[in-house]
Amino acid sequence: MEVVSQHSPPCCHLNRRLLVKKRSSRQQVKIPLCRKRRILCSKVHYRTESRALSNKDHSLLNGKVTRPSKPVEGFSGDSNGYVIGSEDEVGSMSETGDSVTMVLIPGLPDESNGECGAPISSCFWEWKPKFNVHYEISGSQNVNSPPLLFLPGFGVGSFHYEKQLKDLGRDYRVWAIDFLGQGMSLPTENPTSSSKEEDLVWGFGDKTEPWATDLVYSMDLWRDQVLYFVEEVIGEPVYLVGNSLGGFVALYFAARNPQLVKGVTLLNATPFWGFLPNPIKSPRLARIFSWSGTFPLPESIRKLTEFVWQRISDPECIADVLRQVYADHSLNVDNVFHCILETTQHPAAAASFASIMFAPQAELSFREALSRCDMNGVPICLMYGKEDPWVKPVWGLEVKKHVPEAPYYEISPAGHCPHDEVPEVVNYLLRGWIKSLESQGAAALPLLDDMQSENIQSSIAKDLEFVRQGSNKSVIVRFMGSSFSLWNRMESYFTSRFAKLETK
Repeated sequence: MEVVSQHSPPCCHLNRRLLVKKRSSRQQVKIPLCRKRRILCSKVHYRTESRALSNKDHSLLNGKVTRPSKPVEGFSGDSNGYVIGSEDEVGSMSETGDSVTMVLIPGLPDESNGECGAPISSCFWEWKPKFNVHYEISGSQNVNSPPLLFLPGFGVGSFHYEKQLKDLGRDYRVWAIDFLGQGMSLPTENPTSSSKEEDLVWGFGDKTEPWATDLVYSMDLWRDQVLYFVEEVIGEPVYLVGNSLGGFVALYFAARNPQLVKGVTLLNATPFWGFLPNPIKSPRLARIFSWSGTFPLPESIRKLTEFVWQRISDPECIADVLRQVYADHSLNVDNVFHCILETTQHPAAAASFASIMFAPQAELSFREALSRCDMNGVPICLMYGKEDPWVKPVWGLEVKKHVPEAPYYEISPAGHCPHDEVPEVVNYLLRGWIKSLESQGAAALPLLDDMQSENIQSSIAKDLEFVRQGSNKSVIVRFMGSSFSLWNRMESYFTSRFAKLETK
């Protein structure tokens, strides 16, 4: 184990000693037993090739691979993007009949061609005794750049933001965290003890260990986790980016701690979480549910957990879920699959899942948190994959209705995880939005020129094209202005259909 000075690039700029252990792959990381407030880091060397699931040469989703098209010549790899056609010049049409401007944007760093992405360090931070939080960081050398913190969805972790860490870490300081009870932030010890032989599955014992008293993997725990992480590890206000569950946590945290948030980006954020009443918000009703995700699990919950866990942790079930949430089935998601599968094999995984499922609701609802952010002037940006089967576009439009000034980008085709499915687009939009905020509006929002920034009321659509592994790919991104509504969209759709009928 090598001791590295505090100004060494692999970790945070903190007045603490950092212990670094080099490794060659994520799977070799062992959860450390560390002392209070100590941070342990290890440089991650991500493999460029995916681990195959079988001897067949295709990705986990078994999608049809599109035929490569001719690469764009003379493309420069900076992060600005170029308009390569006007609405009159480009003949493509969106589904609502609007003409679509084509915009060329940068791809991800192509390591096969010698382009270097930002190196990623894997770290552990001990928030409380036995509460070891895993996170990853890139871009530590960008000391004068804004800090970004990515919050993952349910069932995944910081690994889901690898493409953001490698790309955005070239310009910003970027962190991605694993929520407690998920990813690699699972406990290092059994939260319960048992009079029987050592349990193979943790959390199913007879008595709660002192350190796990009142432990429940809930929205409030994750909000507090983010609070102390921002204060003690990052040390300054951040831009928060959250997908699915992480979007709700980001919004909830920002509503409670607006002074620590420079802006919030919601990526298909789930608009609700938890089923049981919150003990602070509804104390009388909460007393009816004497067990709300704490340890140990009651006998009835244990049996239910064993039944459900056996099915959802099955590799084929995990693969089925990934097929649902990714719109592009030609995308290789083998690494995501293996990381999720590895987490399910941890002895604490089943009981942690039960705690999450039976945890009480957050003290603030999604709408209440959204209202507080709006009231406190927290900037919000909305990015939603249109083909999401779970958080459908109507949820994003509902958010837009409550914060009409927030930029809304609808990406198609893209599913529940646009940051992993079309990272080129999400990274491009994030860079532009942050640049606009940091310049206090001097720079136009992504996809808008200076004139459009002032005048756009309804919506515009642009075809964003980028190069991925030597082939051209593109998606349509629709920007929705301050006066956009669902009625605008329906009106545009039917107008275009009638126009087509008249021309026949």
